[in-house]
Amino acid sequence: MRPLEIVIPLLLALYICWPLLRRHRPPALGILPTFTLVVMLTHNRIEGMRWQMIPLYAFTVIVFLWSLPAFLRARGEGETLVRPTGWRLLGLIAALGLLAVSTALPALLPVPVLPSPRGPYAIGTFTRLLVDESRREIYSGKDEPRKLMMQVWYPAQLPPLDAQPAAWMPDANIVAPEIAEYIGLPRFFLNHLVYAKSSAYENLPPAREAGPYPVLVFVHGWNGFRQQATFIMQELASQGYIVASLDLPYGARMVVFPDPAGERGAGASVARNNPAALPPSSSLPQDEYEAIARKLVNQWSADIDYTLDILETINADPAETLNGLLDMEKIGIFGHSTGGGATIQFCGTDSRCKAGLTYDAFMRPVSLEALENGTPQPFLYLFSERWPFERNTELFEGYYRRVPASNRVITILGADHYDFTDLPALSPLAPQLGLKGPIPGAQVQKILMNYTLAFFDLALKGKPTALLGGPSPEYPEVRFDH
Repeated sequence: MRPLEIVIPLLLALYICWPLLRRHRPPALGILPTFTLVVMLTHNRIEGMRWQMIPLYAFTVIVFLWSLPAFLRARGEGETLVRPTGWRLLGLIAALGLLAVSTALPALLPVPVLPSPRGPYAIGTFTRLLVDESRREIYSGKDEPRKLMMQVWYPAQLPPLDAQPAAWMPDANIVAPEIAEYIGLPRFFLNHLVYAKSSAYENLPPAREAGPYPVLVFVHGWNGFRQQATFIMQELASQGYIVASLDLPYGARMVVFPDPAGERGAGASVARNNPAALPPSSSLPQDEYEAIARKLVNQWSADIDYTLDILETINADPAETLNGLLDMEKIGIFGHSTGGGATIQFCGTDSRCKAGLTYDAFMRPVSLEALENGTPQPFLYLFSERWPFERNTELFEGYYRRVPASNRVITILGADHYDFTDLPALSPLAPQLGLKGPIPGAQVQKILMNYTLAFFDLALKGKPTALLGGPSPEYPEVRFDH
């Protein structure tokens, strides 16, 4: 819960419990319900109201109205209280019970807070629309060029003291209902994501003294979105990487394009997920399904290719903020699920990829050529314990026999498919909502940040690490396979 959201129930609890502590309520405490109401209005202005707090808002107003006559009668001299017994005591217990229930909902569905990045750099970010005029969109049903959204995180100078962190999801008012629907929740359920903040600041001046920096490109999974693993993007940027994450239209849950003026607003357009681009595997014969999946991942691989072209242009343009700061000789690609398959597909066909990392790589969309030839680059393959299935494992095993022997396969025990994303941060009830496995959220985030950073530091910066050499007593959940 946010600070003022915590203050409200604490003030109410103090007021309600006072008769159990003292026989006299001084004026300063008699005014607590009024003060709590003021705190609630301040919370609305500073933090923003959200639906999970409605029971607590109602409780605050009821206590204020109930206390007002007694406060006015006291005429500034305080109230003489009767120690509660019998029905009075039951009423007080019931009031505390209602307060606890009213507080539980916002506590169980808080505004998400991501782990703080641990590197030496502040983090800047910007978002850009990319339009590839050389390719036509194959999933929109329209004759139009392929468009995608790119968000970049980069090492930056310290922000001004009055700077406000960037939103975790700038278009949450549009995208959050789609995410809620996808994971089986009511569309309003995640509306509070509009208040979630990142640790990055928009358009901060970059930290030039240590550049150029290695470049990483992240690809989300089917029905994913570019901010789905922001805690990893921020950690990498704070440690000296420039990270670009892509929103891939018709494969992402929803992509919001800026309006023609380049701003978000009434003129913005959206591209919703197209189920026909990757239908349920059970609905088609194996060969037919995998042919459709490969068509999708070929498009995503071409999106990575085009993104690197744009980053090269940014690096060469003196008018760009990141001019000269992208080390285009040190490029890593990483992705989750279908994005992991796209990572393997791209690195198997483009020598610009110098290192690859996958989270629960979905192998069925990977081309036969990439499966049969493998990938020559150093790779780290991270899998959750609960997600892999027979056909995926079969394809991965065949592919893995054709990659460098130094590549590592790691399984995170107790993790599930969405543990590689920010979604577990949505609620302490994430395991019950099917958004993560039983492994504690903070521990899996620490594992992902440390192993991802260690791998790219080794592959792209040449920094030795013992973490990838074998099991670590610090992380008993990490199992080295193969």
